[in-house]
Amino acid sequence: MKPITTKPLQQAIDAFQEQEVYIHLETTNGAYATHHGGKAFSAGAYIRNAKVRYEYGRIAGDGPFRIGLKLGELGWVYAEGCTHFEMDDQGRLLVAGHDDQGKLAVALQLSLTPFE
Repeated sequence: MKPITTKPLQQAIDAFQEQEVYIHLETTNGAYATHHGGKAFSAGAYIRNAKVRYEYGRIAGDGPFRIGLKLGELGWVYAEGCTHFEMDDQGRLLVAGHDDQGKLAVALQLSLTPFE
């Protein structure tokens, strides 16, 4: 994965708009939880292979970035804290957010076919 540069990432987001796409969205500190004084707070969210159709997508911020997908009248899906992205050899858009230690904090992935 490469650090986010907004123009290539925006082009990749635009390539999926107005199509039914499968989305994978995950936030976690679970296995990567920071421990303070013997206590750990674990929180996360996970959705995989939900079909969505978005009108448009936007990138906000100066880095780490927020990526939002506008789902028409239904609202928004967004991932915050994004730092890296790539288009893989299967044509899927893979976006990740890594903390300052390189640990995964957020993942947003779009595909025309289900994720395995």
